Amino acid sequence: MSCYQTIQDYAFRAFGYGERLLPRSDFTLCEQFTLIGSGMMWNIYFGVVAVVTGFVLANLLAVGKNAAPPWARKPAEWFIFLFRGSPLFIQFFFAYFLFLNLKSVSSVFDPLSSAWAGALIVLFLNTAAYSADIFYGALRSIPRGDIEAADAYGLSGWSRFREVMWPTMMRLAWPAYTNEAIFLFHATTLVFFSGFPAWQQKGDALYYANYFADKTFNPFVPYPILAFYFILLTLVIISLFGMVNTWLNRHLPPNRRPKLKFKPNLLR
Repeated sequence: MSCYQTIQDYAFRAFGYGERLLPRSDFTLCEQFTLIGSGMMWNIYFGVVAVVTGFVLANLLAVGKNAAPPWARKPAEWFIFLFRGSPLFIQFFFAYFLFLNLKSVSSVFDPLSSAWAGALIVLFLNTAAYSADIFYGALRSIPRGDIEAADAYGLSGWSRFREVMWPTMMRLAWPAYTNEAIFLFHATTLVFFSGFPAWQQKGDALYYANYFADKTFNPFVPYPILAFYFILLTLVIISLFGMVNTWLNRHLPPNRRPKLKFKPNLLR
């Protein structure tokens, strides 16, 4: 089988399109690159949706944590503490059994026991908690002079937050938030180890890398391929977030614009 034919058969297999049967023997590099790359689409799906939705919730949590009334501040504080204080893998574990119990109550909750929905919810809540603390720190670091200038222009309430505080918060938080986004995409590999099943072998990249490692008894080919794909994905994320960072700081002279620095989180 030619490499071109392999790509046609397996490029979208992770989503259920193409050849149903996985290769059984005589594995080629093309097959491994194609199938692991096919699974990467699930990792990208988990990461993109969790980052976009988590960004919105994180902003709400940061504002809530910064609020004076206890009814707004305390729920935000406890939410952030709960999801930052427990390991992500344990959150997958408890969420899966919670969703299984809900599934037994009503068939409406059936999608929650699948990785595409249930695991995504866990990633969304987890990154929202971490991002909220980043945004909260930036919100507390807004220069007092910026707020006083907004007051002098007659801005108050929502107008002051939208026009002055939120843009400044984003500029201050963006480098750290970029690292959180990168870590989230890396954390999508934990979906493979969670209880959420890969229905009809529609697994993520680690699912296929583990398949080849088990069949060939040689992990030194599929896992470096997996790492290669994640390095490429990380470069794409840094580039995209770097462009946003440049846009957020477009009013500053080039020599004063903060540069993005990738700082991997060794512990979560």
